[in-house]
Amino acid sequence: MDGVLGYARTFFIGGAYSPPEFPEFAAAVVHFHKTIEDLARDIEQDAEFRDITAEALLQGPFSDAMTHAGQLAMLRRLAGSPVPPENFVFAAIGPANLGPGQPLPVSPDKVWPERP
Repeated sequence: MDGVLGYARTFFIGGAYSPPEFPEFAAAVVHFHKTIEDLARDIEQDAEFRDITAEALLQGPFSDAMTHAGQLAMLRRLAGSPVPPENFVFAAIGPANLGPGQPLPVSPDKVWPERP
């Protein structure tokens, strides 16, 4: 997803994006969250779109990233490490928590049959 969201940033800052390779997974996670924070800052500061509309950004790289998030959730469930279910209408989602230290669910589902 780093590649998809890094690519999305090019529509604000120009250039091309190729995700770097990291020797350790932890470094890749830190870089991924930095990419998200940079993209959020571009959006928050109303950076000018380059050769794309907001709709195309949503229907292209953002939709692609959301698809990958669903795939990762499915793979985690299959691996025995499911993501806790939560009502995302009430989730603590915002620009202040884009890093790896995510808050616990605000409104977790009471029933969780796949609980490890």
